[in-house]
Amino acid sequence: MGKLGKKARKFAHKNLQSVERMKRKKNSIFKRKAHSQKKPGTTVDSERLRTKQPTEGHSDEITTGGDILNNVLDYSSDEGNDELVEDASDSDGFLSEDSDCPYISEKEDENIFEEKCDHSALLEQNKQLALEIEGHKKKLERLLKKDPKFSEYLEKRKDFLEKSRREENSSDEEGNSSGEDTIEGSPKLKHGKPLSSFTIDVWCWLVMEQPKGPALRNLLNGFHTACQYGIGTSGVSSQKVSSKEAFSKILTFVLLEADGIFCRVLGLSGSCNKDGRLNFRNKSEWGSLRPLVKSYLHSCLLLLNQVTDQEILVFALTRLRASLKFLSDFPSLAGRLIQISVHLWVSGDEKLSLSSFLILRDIASDLSSDWLETCLKKMYKAFVTHCKFFDSNNLEHIEFLSDNIVEVYSLDIQRTYQHVQYSVQQLANVLKQAMKTKKKEDLKKISCWQYTLCTNLWVKFLSCNARDHDLQQVLFMLIEVIRGMSHLFPGPRHVPLRLKCVQMLNHLSCSCGVFIPIAGMVFDCLEQKASGSTGTRKECLKFSSLLKVPKYLLKSQGFHEKCVLSVIEILSAHFAQWSYHVSFPDLATIPLILLKKFHDKATSENLRRPVKRLIDQVERNIEFVGKKRDEVTFSPDDRESIETFLQLERSGSNTPFTQYYASVLKSSHSKSLI
Repeated sequence: MGKLGKKARKFAHKNLQSVERMKRKKNSIFKRKAHSQKKPGTTVDSERLRTKQPTEGHSDEITTGGDILNNVLDYSSDEGNDELVEDASDSDGFLSEDSDCPYISEKEDENIFEEKCDHSALLEQNKQLALEIEGHKKKLERLLKKDPKFSEYLEKRKDFLEKSRREENSSDEEGNSSGEDTIEGSPKLKHGKPLSSFTIDVWCWLVMEQPKGPALRNLLNGFHTACQYGIGTSGVSSQKVSSKEAFSKILTFVLLEADGIFCRVLGLSGSCNKDGRLNFRNKSEWGSLRPLVKSYLHSCLLLLNQVTDQEILVFALTRLRASLKFLSDFPSLAGRLIQISVHLWVSGDEKLSLSSFLILRDIASDLSSDWLETCLKKMYKAFVTHCKFFDSNNLEHIEFLSDNIVEVYSLDIQRTYQHVQYSVQQLANVLKQAMKTKKKEDLKKISCWQYTLCTNLWVKFLSCNARDHDLQQVLFMLIEVIRGMSHLFPGPRHVPLRLKCVQMLNHLSCSCGVFIPIAGMVFDCLEQKASGSTGTRKECLKFSSLLKVPKYLLKSQGFHEKCVLSVIEILSAHFAQWSYHVSFPDLATIPLILLKKFHDKATSENLRRPVKRLIDQVERNIEFVGKKRDEVTFSPDDRESIETFLQLERSGSNTPFTQYYASVLKSSHSKSLI
């Protein structure tokens, strides 16, 4: 490689550090380097995207204690990621500007347009400028006539300037062809045209009056410049946003009106159906409009990467959602939008997370089926990584994320079934390995929030779809996984984990209509004995945010009472599900015997009272169902008659046990609020 010329060395000395810094920043955003370090020149926004919850959660990032085996995420391989994260190399987002579009910014101080914006003043200024230019031309002509050598000097100088300009252009092209992005290099123009607030107002008016006019290109270029604010690349454009007011105006107008302008040019109505919206590529106007739409979408992605304000992000996502129909023609931009949306969905607050999810759901449902699988994989990987950092304060957010994943996976059961089956199978493999080796590191993979929340995610999915689709194979596999989790940790410290397993089985049984015997899984929790200490109040224990009870609480009165009340609540839900079934007297017999035995041994009146109430309600329901069963004439093989047994009473919900269960839920809800 030859030596660099003088201009190249000068450029490298001034700009090479910033070029490398920008490359590192883009790599950290889209390629998710595993061990990225904060450089002195990195911005706050790049740090926002390098959080502990990356969108590209590879399996090797999940460590022991929060690891669902390395194979859990292997099904979503990184094939095709290069296509998704590639930058739009064929265009840097800027459009060729039309010289006919007016720039009305003769001074950087925009107060002149607020104080003197009348047409007479502007005309007077233009006349003065024209007179000055005419005077300069006459002076040059007189000099040329007086001194012929001056004319020769001008010709030589002109040739020299043209030659140097050609060399600079050729060096820029060589630099671009060698792989360096023009966005990260030196600016194309040293002095950009300032975009004043008044100029933007004129452009906005022109665009609304003539959507196909030249002002739209310049306005989108200004929008692109504004979206790059803060990353040191706004000098690429021939425009510069000169004030905060202009910055706000151009962002607000383009985000609000761009989609409507594009639809007007293409002749699309807002009420057209999905097929009509996706046929825009057949229109003749799309060829000339396509670069403008691409520039707009590219700029929006830059804005989403730069902005940290939650309200601006929500607004940008909401407006960008209206233009998702155009993304089918730009697969690279669609892939980048999915990555950004997944990150904001996982790490944002309630409104931002919802706006990001709506983007992901629309992409998965409205675009091609390939994007559905991309959304499934990336959302599940982000969810698994986020669960690794579980905190009791973000339990509600975790529930929201799992509900979103269930909704996306339910869009097309035939396509998502294999993903669900593979994920549940991997959970089963992790459990099988732990039961086989009983090693500490393998057991930690089960008794962690990652494993528990992922299991609960598929419980929700089956609960929503098992009655309408054939998911029996996955259902029985998941039931075995949950039962294995419960039996793997029999000690008193893991009572919260076992109770969560029983609750998941109750949920599956109720939503899928499958009987799952859970009574034997909860009565061991009643065997916990308190030491008589009352130093720990039961309000301090919150099983919903615990998987393992601290040792110093195991003998406390509060822990003992919490176990008993939780068992009563779970058994009440189990009995309430089958309280109208013809087999209720049979399935309640053994649990009733065990409840009476515990009632006889209990010494605390605070525990005896709720247990006695449950026993009484179960006995009353056994008597009620028994009387109705004695009156029937069908055989146990008549499934249709069994399903319609006590149909009238079930619809009325006026039986004593139903009312008792409602009171238990109300009491539990009030205690959780306290």
